[in-house]
Amino acid sequence: MTPDPVVALIVVDLQTATVRNPLIHPVEGVVDNAARLARAFRARSLPVVLARARLDHPPAGRTSVGNGRPPVPVELLELVPALEVQPQDLVVEHRGWSAFTQTGLTRRLRDLGVTQVVVVGLATSFGVESTARTAYDCGFHVVVVSDATSDLSSAGYEHTLRAVVPVLGEVATTAEVLESVEAAGRSGEGTP
Repeated sequence: MTPDPVVALIVVDLQTATVRNPLIHPVEGVVDNAARLARAFRARSLPVVLARARLDHPPAGRTSVGNGRPPVPVELLELVPALEVQPQDLVVEHRGWSAFTQTGLTRRLRDLGVTQVVVVGLATSFGVESTARTAYDCGFHVVVVSDATSDLSSAGYEHTLRAVVPVLGEVATTAEVLESVEAAGRSGEGTP
């Protein structure tokens, strides 16, 4: 990964409800990697976006999955404690798949001079992919972190990382992103 001068981390839907899903990778590793990235970005004064899905108020469109599902209790919407939310973090709540949907995130990132986003979280073929697609459509350079994401199915995870993301951005590991961000910090780049 080659970092732009101002890169933001977007953490998608690491919430009490979503981490309870049966994922293909141990969720502890995904959360740990996302938290490590958040700490590194904060240490370099780079923006950290924590996106929360309003699972208690989904979009109005009808779907074949989830109709008749009981409402999600508010306490399950909370971000996982390991993210250690900080006052400077941008916390957005979205009702669609993408962290950009009706949150004003594009403008907020542009106002901070962000030109590149690193996307992590859940689920790879849903919220992460949708956020990455929207970021690309908005003109951001996109990186999706393979070991800081997971999915409900191997097929969905593999399709997103092998077929979708390479067409709209880059796939990297947590170690690669940390190395790039730290190297940019040493050279004086990567800070607003």
